[in-house]
Amino acid sequence: MTLSGGDHGTTATRDDSGVDAKSFEIPKRLIWEAWKRVAANQGGPGVDRESIETFRNRLARNLYALWNRMSSGSYFPQPVKEVLIPKGDGFRPLGVPTITDRVAQMAVKLLVEPGIDAIFHSSSFGYRPNKSAKQAVAQARRNCWRYDWVVDIDLKSFFDTIDHGLLRRAVEKHVSEPWARLYIRRWLESPVQKQTGELVARDRGTPQGGVISPLLANLFLHYAFDRWVQTEHPEVPFERYADDVVCHCRTKQQAEKFLSALRARLTACGLSLHPEKTRLVYCRDGRRREEHTHTKFDFLGFSFHARTVQDRAGQLFTGFGPAVSQKALKRMSQAIRSMSLNRSTSLTLRELARRINPMVRGWVNYYGAFYPEPLKRFLVRIDLRLGGWARNKYKRLRGHKRRSWAWLKRCRESLPQLFAHWDFCFEERRTRGAV
Repeated sequence: MTLSGGDHGTTATRDDSGVDAKSFEIPKRLIWEAWKRVAANQGGPGVDRESIETFRNRLARNLYALWNRMSSGSYFPQPVKEVLIPKGDGFRPLGVPTITDRVAQMAVKLLVEPGIDAIFHSSSFGYRPNKSAKQAVAQARRNCWRYDWVVDIDLKSFFDTIDHGLLRRAVEKHVSEPWARLYIRRWLESPVQKQTGELVARDRGTPQGGVISPLLANLFLHYAFDRWVQTEHPEVPFERYADDVVCHCRTKQQAEKFLSALRARLTACGLSLHPEKTRLVYCRDGRRREEHTHTKFDFLGFSFHARTVQDRAGQLFTGFGPAVSQKALKRMSQAIRSMSLNRSTSLTLRELARRINPMVRGWVNYYGAFYPEPLKRFLVRIDLRLGGWARNKYKRLRGHKRRSWAWLKRCRESLPQLFAHWDFCFEERRTRGAV
């Protein structure tokens, strides 16, 4: 698609030949590529209430207008819409930009991310190309085998407290395009519109929910944390996924010393540690048997603690490793309950499977990668709801739990891959039966 249209109120200057001269050279193709990414990511409207589909209805005109304004320097972002997302016992604020602002941010991200990402530490895993949370968990597992102590770090309100002055210094160092630096500054200064309609100015922080925010957050922590650890404490390996961080030490004394130095470092960078959630954890297992208050920690949806596992020779031992956390299981349970499977009697069994399989496959692919037994025990309980669905749908099964379980078992044996959790939970049992 080509971007074309009128001036739409922009104030470009003209050169001696009478042709409009833009302040910045921004490729139109960059804006088009940015739109495709934003459209694929979906997401809700911002303060202007314009949805993806509404924006698409006048796509050429909207993209041309944005390119024109960005090229002339007259682009100013709209306020960020605050959306409160439930988290634990409270809420986590997200900042949702408008579709236009998301496209603009994506254009800058596509331009500057390759150069910035190249400087990042190999143990920074969050929101980076070819990096994943599973890689971070796998590395944490290996380091917990090698190191006895973990410093479980919780940065207090990190995204809301990023120092703009320090962040701009990092941006100026690594972003060469003047227009990209200009618009990053404007996005940082853009106010937040509260749910009451009140506009709140910001002099620090970058809102979670912005397209550019994860890259800026990683850049800030690259200097505030990653480079500092690499330079001042090279003996301390770590895993960082955005602001979720765990560090590994050989002794309790080393961990205490590191934590004290880290507090000072973060204070100098305008950050702070959560006093109750930051802690020293002893990786207690079959061979490490010291006493300590904390012997487990959560990281990226996994709970790390001592577990009975089997080695390659079939011998049981107590090891320290990850499995799906109780918080993650609680969220999954709420998701299953919200689907009201047992009351969805208008659907067939295959339609039920198509409804829940994408969600369950995601859980299996992520949480099933490490010590899958707790996840299997949870997923098997989906069959309880399927049994209730069968009793509500078929008259011959009503009031007969045992008969409904037998019916469901026959379905599972004849169509073992119909439901994603059947294939995951019962594959080993079928294999043993075949042997």
